[in-house]
Amino acid sequence: METPPQPEVFSFMERALEKRRKAGTLRRLLPMELMDGGRVRVGDRVLVNFSGNDYLGLSRDPLLLQRGEAFARRFGAGATASRLVCGNLSCTEEVEKKIARMKGFESALMLASGYQANLSLLAALCDRKTLIFSDRLNHNSLIQGARLSGGTIIRFRHNDLSHLEQLLSHGPEGLRKCIVTESVFSMDGDVPDLEGLSQLAARYQALLVVDEAHATGVLGDQGMGLVKPGMAHAVVGTFGKGAGVFGAYVAGSSLLKEYLVNEMGGFVFSTALPPSVMGMVDASLDRMAEMDAERKHLAALGDQLRHGLHSLDFYTGASCTQIVPVMVGEAKKALALSAHLEKEGFLGVAIRPPTVPEGKSRIRISLCALHSKEDVEGLIRAFSTFLQHTDIK
Repeated sequence: METPPQPEVFSFMERALEKRRKAGTLRRLLPMELMDGGRVRVGDRVLVNFSGNDYLGLSRDPLLLQRGEAFARRFGAGATASRLVCGNLSCTEEVEKKIARMKGFESALMLASGYQANLSLLAALCDRKTLIFSDRLNHNSLIQGARLSGGTIIRFRHNDLSHLEQLLSHGPEGLRKCIVTESVFSMDGDVPDLEGLSQLAARYQALLVVDEAHATGVLGDQGMGLVKPGMAHAVVGTFGKGAGVFGAYVAGSSLLKEYLVNEMGGFVFSTALPPSVMGMVDASLDRMAEMDAERKHLAALGDQLRHGLHSLDFYTGASCTQIVPVMVGEAKKALALSAHLEKEGFLGVAIRPPTVPEGKSRIRISLCALHSKEDVEGLIRAFSTFLQHTDIK
């Protein structure tokens, strides 16, 4: 079937795509099927999946599937409206209470996704009279939320509290201040000094917002992340990664929740999450609380992988979690390494600009508790065989 001619109004799209093709940064959708055991089917091949965010392997957990079906049968297929109209189902409120209890905060508010939560939260908390101090490596959703708010964005060097304090101390008087960071950085797998950030926020009377997307399920008491009660003013957690489901939450004080229910557009004007999702989130919270052994195994796999990669002189930055970036530099080299890994039976997707800075393309390895030591050993061997043909160090 021939593609119809494109009108001139679309010419900017062709130029943008051609620019990406030349730079080796063109993105494409790859059909695949998730399987048990941390595997994925791509075409007619089954690969060990080292690119997904299902850190605990909960996405196919029987309890989650059963409870999702049970909630759907009891409450229906959809919430049918925003929560401020008639979509505030009792199951949603009960799950929010469970989140707040497990997290140790006064309240929690469910949203559709981590991206929506970050975007809407910062737009609600900040305005043109706000100075937003944002870590240079913050996720795109935090960056876009800060821009949407209209506040003045001041970026501090990654995890550099001295630089942050210097910026805070020289900020103009009479403006609100908001510090924004992640507890586990999605592309680097490192963590900030949360205690230090909390102290700076208190010293300079700034709000502290922390995105726990990649810590949820994996780190902290019951897998509820690294931010302890009283450490931050607003915490975002997600259920589409370590929890294996979908959705997100904002945790904080009761005052914060009441404010967001009234002022956060992404909440006010969105249809509530469906009951099936709430059921699976409810079950995921139960499973997360009892998975200390899986978290210990996941940490051991991370140490094993970093040790093996370092022995090959690969650089993994300051990674200390289940996310291990393998830095290669140029986008085309990252694509070549990704293709080699796939040939060897592993899915390791190349991460390229603009997701990461120019010259810092990488293979972002995401470990799963379903992976075995043998899986990781095989992955290290695949990196080793690539070095026999290409020098990317």
